[in-house]
Amino acid sequence: MNIVHQLRTKGDRNFEDVYAEVRWIEVMDTPSSTVDDMVKKIDSMDTTKPRTFKTHAAPPTLPFHDKIKYLVIARNPEECVVSMRHFISKRSPEFNKYWNVSPMNFPDVESLYNAFGKDLMKRSFAFVSEWWKLRNKENVLMLHYSDMVKDHEHSIKKISDFLDFGPYTDEEWQTILELTSFSWMKQHERKFEGRTIWAVPILVRGGMIRQGSSGLARKEGVSEELANDLRMQGREVLKDDTAFEWFYNGGESC
Repeated sequence: MNIVHQLRTKGDRNFEDVYAEVRWIEVMDTPSSTVDDMVKKIDSMDTTKPRTFKTHAAPPTLPFHDKIKYLVIARNPEECVVSMRHFISKRSPEFNKYWNVSPMNFPDVESLYNAFGKDLMKRSFAFVSEWWKLRNKENVLMLHYSDMVKDHEHSIKKISDFLDFGPYTDEEWQTILELTSFSWMKQHERKFEGRTIWAVPILVRGGMIRQGSSGLARKEGVSEELANDLRMQGREVLKDDTAFEWFYNGGESC
């Protein structure tokens, strides 16, 4: 979300909330919001610059249009489980009360996985499966989180070229690289915690920007047994061998 926003604006240090800049289209603003309310908000967005949206959906749930560009990011599924536990445990008390949901704290990764993580991860494998079929479309770019961590600037350049943003001066480009770095985002983490578009904060401080690394799932609690079960569950949904290995290891998706 931040990368797209920074590329679109040629570097914006002063935004308050990335969720106000890039709308999360399947999340309602209030418990009483309707789909029509959300559509009206989208229709009222500034159209003097490209509108950008976040979604966790894939076709056919998400309509696919040739005139829309789809930037699809995937992450190693073991790392997703670890990240999921961290995110859920950081939900603010105010958020839980506002949406009338129970706090969820899991003592370890395995307890989260067995509670509902297994079902959510099946959806992640399905997400990759559906987008993989469309990966060679001109308006689809699939990138892997691990590759973005390994080569930050190359990834930003690839996204910029895909979205046809720019051109940028050298100063603008260096600013974009700075503002999309983990260190800058961690230093300004309040901008990434959804604190202005909902009536209450969704997360406690530090709940979104964690460590910006890759390849540490086993050290962070993913056991061999959990990893094997995750692979088995994933194989039932994502049957393409190349896509399956890409989901785990990254590399070129074409």
